[in-house]
Amino acid sequence: MPTLVLLALVGFAAQLVDGSLGMAYGVTSTTLLLAIGTNPAAASATVHLAEIGTTLASGASHWRFGNVDWKVVARVGFPGAVGAFLGATFLSWLSTEAAGPIMSVVLLALGIYILSRFTFRGVSTKHLGKPLRRRFLTPLGLVAGFVDATGGGGWGPVGTPALLSSGRMEPRKVVGSIDTSEFLVAVAASLGFLVGLGAAGIDFAMAGAILVGGVLAAPIAAYIVRIVPPRLLGSAVGGLIVFTNVRTLLRSDYIEASSSVLVTAYILIAIIWAAAIAYSVRAWRAETREQQLIDAVHAEHAEHALGSAPNGDPEPEQDQLVGDRT
Repeated sequence: MPTLVLLALVGFAAQLVDGSLGMAYGVTSTTLLLAIGTNPAAASATVHLAEIGTTLASGASHWRFGNVDWKVVARVGFPGAVGAFLGATFLSWLSTEAAGPIMSVVLLALGIYILSRFTFRGVSTKHLGKPLRRRFLTPLGLVAGFVDATGGGGWGPVGTPALLSSGRMEPRKVVGSIDTSEFLVAVAASLGFLVGLGAAGIDFAMAGAILVGGVLAAPIAAYIVRIVPPRLLGSAVGGLIVFTNVRTLLRSDYIEASSSVLVTAYILIAIIWAAAIAYSVRAWRAETREQQLIDAVHAEHAEHALGSAPNGDPEPEQDQLVGDRT
């Protein structure tokens, strides 16, 4: 029972992150399942089964808040489902000894990408409003779906930054569309694992606990995405994923690092992690100040234009001139 309660809390926290950042639900949940000794394929299968419910709840919540572009959902989601099914059957075919390190390496790479991507680049909207082409979304969906199933997560870490970097969608719509399309990926991956592992290979109790926590967090996350800076959240979550998977790799049978190496690695990662968050905070504050200045200039120009309009109120100088003439 304590384990199931812990998994429910993890599902809640992971969905808060995923629903507001557009990534890291599967990566975070799978990382924890691996840390407690779950079979890699079973861990990914359990998380994807839970994601069927959490992504459905998350998608409905994002739709309610107007965060979903349904064209993008269809164009990236269906190829993603194909990639996820192929990835699930591939992971089921691998032995546990081979799959464990492979999954940890994939998760570590995704964590490094999330950490560096949001710390140093933030979010771009330079081409906001321009349509996303199918020839870009289809291969993106295939690759992201395959990585998601084989790594126990990856749909968001691959898909969300790719759409954000295009600068053609509002960040909140990127997050909402990726989260909604992930429902198709979760269903396809679950079918692939059922084919490869059978129902006996999936822990339904763990999946249920993660599902309950995620469903409870979904509407909160859909609201948070409108108010929490993605840059800060990305740096925090990326560092957590890196820390956890480095620990898993160093303690694996392939490496078996000594305690001194473990402590040194933990301290180094903690320093980098803290520096990344501090850098993100400073960058976010600078961006906020710059945007406030831009908004103030636009507001001043709007007031000036209104005052100079033929049907608008005369400006103070004009009032004084009229008074002098009379």
